[in-house]
Amino acid sequence: MERPPLQSPDGMNTGDGATVAGGRDGREIAGRARVPVITFASKTHPTKQNPNSWFLPLPSVSGAASNSYIMLHIKTPKSLRAKRALEKRAPKLVELGKKTLILHGTKTSNVLNEVLTEIYHLKKDNAVKFSRRNDNIRPFESGGESSLEFFSLKTDCSLFVFGSHSKKRPDNLVIGRTYDHHIYDLVEVGVENFKSMASCSYDKKIAPLIGSKPFFAFMGEGFENVEELKHLKEVLLELFRGQVVSHLNLAGLDRVYVCTAVSPKKVLLTHCALRLKKSGTIVPRVELVEVGPSMDLVVRRHRLPDESLKKEAMKVAPELMKKKEKNVSKDAIEGKIGKIYVPDQQVGNASLPFTPKGVKRERREAKAKGAEKKQKQDEDASA
Repeated sequence: MERPPLQSPDGMNTGDGATVAGGRDGREIAGRARVPVITFASKTHPTKQNPNSWFLPLPSVSGAASNSYIMLHIKTPKSLRAKRALEKRAPKLVELGKKTLILHGTKTSNVLNEVLTEIYHLKKDNAVKFSRRNDNIRPFESGGESSLEFFSLKTDCSLFVFGSHSKKRPDNLVIGRTYDHHIYDLVEVGVENFKSMASCSYDKKIAPLIGSKPFFAFMGEGFENVEELKHLKEVLLELFRGQVVSHLNLAGLDRVYVCTAVSPKKVLLTHCALRLKKSGTIVPRVELVEVGPSMDLVVRRHRLPDESLKKEAMKVAPELMKKKEKNVSKDAIEGKIGKIYVPDQQVGNASLPFTPKGVKRERREAKAKGAEKKQKQDEDASA
C-alpha cells in the first residue's frame, strides 16, 4: 500500500518528488530524490532526535511565518574507505598539485585531438582525460558550464582544457580554472602551426621525465602590458608548473617552456629539453633542444574573475601567515638587517674596585655637609 503524499498548510503537495514549489512568486526548492517532508505543529528543534538531519522552512503563501519544514539528510561515511576519500577531497592548509581535466566538445579536428593528447602526456601524472564528446558544454555561455562544473567536482580537478572545432572558431581550445568547483576564469585560444612530439627528431636520452619541474621563459613586452597576454601567462603557469615546492634540485631540471609574444594576440609556445655541455668552468653550458609539442596560440576571448570572487579565492589561512618580526627588515643587497637597542649603561652608579683620586672634592663636600649637620643638631639641643 502506497503512502499518500503529505499536504502542507499552504496547500502544496510535499510528497516524495524532487521539487517542491510554493510562494507567491513561484519559487522552487530543489531537493534530492526521495526527500521526506515532515510538517510540524509547532516550531521545535528537530535536530535533537537526529543530529545528521537538517530542516529548512517552506515558504508561506500568505507571507506569515510557516511551521512547515523540509528534512534534508546529510550522509556520513559508513566505511573507512569512504572516510579517507572525503578527507582527501577536504580543504587543506597546503594543497597538493592541481589536477587537470581534459574534455572534447561536440566536434573536434584531428589537430585538436593531437593537441589534447599531447597535453595529457605532459601532465600524465596529474591529469584526467575523457574520450567521449560533450554536446552541452559551452564555457562562455550562461548555463553551459553546469556539466563542466559537475565533472570538475566528480574528478576533483581545479583546471580544465576543453577542445572544440567549428567553422567560426576552428581548432578552439578553452583553458580555465575553477574555485570551489565553479568557473573562476577562462581563456580561449586558437591553435595554429601545431608540431607534435613525434615530428621532432632528438636523442631520446635527453627526453624530459614525467613529473619533473619545468622552467618558464616569457619573452616579449606583451606579457607585461597587454591584458589578454597577462591573463594567458597566469593560466599557462597554473597549467604546467605542477606542485609548488620550497626546495628544488637543479640536477632534476630537464625541460623549459618558451613563450614568445609575437603580437598582442599571438603567442608561440615551444617545449624544449635542456642539454648540459662542458664549458671549461664549473657552470655548464646549457643548450635547448626542441622536443615538442610546439604551437601558435591566438587569443580569441577571455573572462577575468569577479573582484569579490578573486578576493575570496586569494585568502590565506591564518596558520600560514608569517608573523611580523620586530626590528627586522630585509634588503635586496645586504639581506636580513636587524636593529639592536642597548639600554642606558648608567656608568656613574657602577661600583669600582678602587677609589680614584678624582673623588677628593666629593669627600670635602661631604665632610662640610656633615659638619653643618652636626652644628645644627647642637644648636637644637642647646635650645
